[in-house]
Amino acid sequence: MGAKLPLISGKDAVKAFEKAGWTFVRQRGSHAMLTKPGSKNTLSVPQHSELARGTLKALLDAAGLIADDFQKLI
Repeated sequence: MGAKLPLISGKDAVKAFEKAGWTFVRQRGSHAMLTKPGSKNTLSVPQHSELARGTLKALLDAAGLIADDFQKLI
């Protein structure tokens, strides 16, 4: 069974995605936009103090990461 998704802030999520090769490109309102060469997806990470687990799961799916890998990046 996979790891349970952690409750983390949007700021910490951006740092973890950057470790996975994503690049912060801009801030649009309260959302940080990240891109990655070779990926057609753009991650839009809400800059909330605590991300909802469903939101984090959707971001991980878009980034092609699993919870276990993401836990190691935090």
